[in-house]
Amino acid sequence: MTAPFHVMTKPAGAACNLACEYCYYLEKSLLYPETGVPRMSDATLDRYVRDYIESQNSREVQFAWQGGEPTMLGLGFFEKVVALQEKYCGQKTVSNALQTNGTFLNEDWASFLKEHSFLVGISIDGPEEIHDHYRVDRGGRPTFAKVMRGWETLHSAGVDVNTLTVVNRLNSQHPEKVYDFLKSIGSTFLQFIPIVEREPDDRVDDSLDLAGPPDAGDPGARIPVTPWSVRPRDFGRFLNKIFDRWIRQDVGTIFVQHFDGALAKWTGTQGGICVFAEECGRAMALEHNGDLYSCDHYVYPSYRLGNIREKGFAEMADSPEQVAFGRAKRTELSQACKKCAFRFACNGDCPKHRFVPTGKDQPGISYLCPGLKSFFSHIDAPMREMAKLWRSGQPPARIMENYRN
Repeated sequence: MTAPFHVMTKPAGAACNLACEYCYYLEKSLLYPETGVPRMSDATLDRYVRDYIESQNSREVQFAWQGGEPTMLGLGFFEKVVALQEKYCGQKTVSNALQTNGTFLNEDWASFLKEHSFLVGISIDGPEEIHDHYRVDRGGRPTFAKVMRGWETLHSAGVDVNTLTVVNRLNSQHPEKVYDFLKSIGSTFLQFIPIVEREPDDRVDDSLDLAGPPDAGDPGARIPVTPWSVRPRDFGRFLNKIFDRWIRQDVGTIFVQHFDGALAKWTGTQGGICVFAEECGRAMALEHNGDLYSCDHYVYPSYRLGNIREKGFAEMADSPEQVAFGRAKRTELSQACKKCAFRFACNGDCPKHRFVPTGKDQPGISYLCPGLKSFFSHIDAPMREMAKLWRSGQPPARIMENYRN
């Protein structure tokens, strides 16, 4: 029986109305040199919805739609999505998550998303002057006002909405300002995703501008990162400063993905973030034409598992190539990581980030390691306290009584 797996679907491929300077996915359009906006065909969509539902062993099937910018396909595309889900769901329950830049959202979108219980993530990097530094449209114009209109439209309609913030070179310098802003607009579920992209070197396919993931056993081929990539210690400081705000006043009311995931690690329960799992490989990415890749960050020809028109999801998810891909996260762990006190929480971070060499014949460690060590060390004592409260049947939020002073 196939173990549970998840697919991040990109029905418009890398197409986007924005041109965020740090976006790692825009260049994937070079893998599919088509004219106009890439669009998942009706036949591919039908095949995807039917086969994905059938391949899941659980009673609840979760669809995730991302890009590029998926709302470029229009509301009609997602009306087809829910119609097909209703056609093929049988006795299973289907849910949808949509990640968007928010600029196309209006009252019609809000009504649809509310009616069909979509969980919507809005990408926003902080207050206006911070957000607009990197997140601009194709003409180089700021996008904050349009994003906020989309956010407010969904929020007013009662849509289940959260925020995704890319932690970059700029906003990592202003953690409290970013956190306070996200709270001020009413976000109660916060994701912070560090942007780390390497400059290319001679070994990289000339068609792509960013370096691919490091080769196993050959990390650190070239370490320089892009000017917008977050610095390791800045990322740790960013999380630490926000944690200090959260632990005093927001436990139980504001949910930060990194903090919730950490608490799961300290309590020894299931949950957390994929980058901190011991193994990976069960979260794949589907392009608009039906090509399935090992991971959203590994959309490169060598990590293409096949196409859903030719192979089943279970066959590709359980293929020797994908199984080896997932296990490599654990088996190709450096000695430095194996000896680290926080291995249980970090597990060496995402393999994509493991390009810092540690010694001859040793796998690389994560570029973010100094920041992650700082973060896990900083939260260790309060996490132990919250885990103790949880085990005794008390709400972890009681920890705020000890930290407010």
